[in-house]
Amino acid sequence: MAAGENMSKVNQPCKSASGAIISNPILPGFNPDPSALQVGDDYYIATSTFEWWPGVEIYHSTDLVNWEWVCNPLTRVSQADLNGNYNSGSIWAPHLSYAHGRYWLVYTDVKSATQFKDTLNYIVSAPSIEGPWSEPVFVTASGFDPSLFHDDDGRSWFINMLFDWRQPDRERFIGTVIQEIDLDTMTLIGKRCHTFRGTSLGVCEGPHIVKRDGLYYLICAAGGTEYNHAATVVRSSSVLGPWEESPHTPLITTKDVPQWPLQKAGHCSAFLRRGDDWYVAFLTSRPLTERGNCTLGRETSLARIAWDKDGWPILANGTCHPDLELTIPGTNAVQRNDYSEFVHFSEHAFIPHTWKTLRMPLEQERDYSLTARPGWLRLYGGQSLSSLNRQTLFARRWQAFEFDAETELEFKPRNFQQTAGLVLFYDTQHWMYAFITADAENSESKYAQVLMNDHDVFTFCDDRIELMSGSRPVRLKAEVRGAKARFLLSEDDGVHWHILSGELPADHISDDHISAWRGKTVFTGAMVGICAQDYDRHTSFADFRYFDYKEIH
Repeated sequence: MAAGENMSKVNQPCKSASGAIISNPILPGFNPDPSALQVGDDYYIATSTFEWWPGVEIYHSTDLVNWEWVCNPLTRVSQADLNGNYNSGSIWAPHLSYAHGRYWLVYTDVKSATQFKDTLNYIVSAPSIEGPWSEPVFVTASGFDPSLFHDDDGRSWFINMLFDWRQPDRERFIGTVIQEIDLDTMTLIGKRCHTFRGTSLGVCEGPHIVKRDGLYYLICAAGGTEYNHAATVVRSSSVLGPWEESPHTPLITTKDVPQWPLQKAGHCSAFLRRGDDWYVAFLTSRPLTERGNCTLGRETSLARIAWDKDGWPILANGTCHPDLELTIPGTNAVQRNDYSEFVHFSEHAFIPHTWKTLRMPLEQERDYSLTARPGWLRLYGGQSLSSLNRQTLFARRWQAFEFDAETELEFKPRNFQQTAGLVLFYDTQHWMYAFITADAENSESKYAQVLMNDHDVFTFCDDRIELMSGSRPVRLKAEVRGAKARFLLSEDDGVHWHILSGELPADHISDDHISAWRGKTVFTGAMVGICAQDYDRHTSFADFRYFDYKEIH
């Protein structure tokens, strides 16, 4: 089918007698590698978090329309020690399943990315989705993206892609392996079987198995996670293969439709709603321009599955391209489309679940305090924004192309090595930081300035603004408008705002910009947050009254 024919069919409205019409993505902003699960009337999706802590997000829905965060299963360093891990390493592609009265989560902690990949695969489990989640059991390191398949005969199988360190770059992903696992003893049984070597699309990863009408369907991501991304399906009468490739290859992709708003479609996870009503949660991105930079990173979308006369899955719209909108039958729920969030510490005596830290949890009363100054969040100065270890940073996802982020802080730095402020952050090599600090010659004099790190090239943006008073609170604001951003400063409670930086390239806070520089794909997403540093004795602190993330639609 030609690309033009596919596009015309995708543009047709979803047809349903009744139901809620939802827009993709269903989990906007940095929510990649979805693993979907149905248990009774409940639906769950787990997504990757990479170096952001706590690890793995799990969302819950009862209608497939609205998804609410329910838990982070990896909350202890004993479950995932990410300290020092490289950017875009750490927690990759979790897989969530349910069997024997327990929830099972398998995940990879990626420690290196050279000729080798140290991909440590673990299993944790819990009696309830909220936990408590167990200590991890190490299974294997032969490759990443592990999954569990629980057969109806009571046996369980461990699957992951196989990484070959001997091969050139594009030939290291050499298919999938499978091995039986005893969940009582958490040990692998028998021999590892190299069961599938991938399709002609290459780069086989993200494998998981579903069963329908006695046949096993192995769904894999293919083509890499960029604009050639796709998902493929093969099937067999045995869980060990041999596997027959679907005549509808790929199951989902947008590599041939560069103008389609949902790009990089792939990494599918199939699940059953009711009866024989099947869906896939899949990864996608939305570029600012055609095949351009995706500031919201890799997001999670939803598509409905139909089955052809020979029992092969296809997208219900009859193409391999995902719908921008689809109808969910049997519900009239209204989809949430605004993720604005206002956090005021006179009302909130806790850190909201939307806030994440880098590589490790921050310790209350050591790294931050909600009680040292009631009504304020105190951040104690830590390591620099370049550190792969302990940073005093709280950040949340960008979930809209246009938003304002604002905070009020009171900070009394004693020297130029003490800084605090508001940051637009991708990783330790890419960020834009509006900070307050003290003058090097006169510690009583305070000023604000913006520092940009792009590919580890550091640039001060515009002249610094001297503060009228070094003792009263100031407000910092970031305005993000698509590909552009700027920072502003107010010293009179927001009555007047002074431009702290001219237009900055917000689209540089993206996978695409950074991947082009590195020559290797990066995987996380844009974040915005508050932070404090002390390059001297780690004794300074900054007090924050509120943090306001406001989307503009």
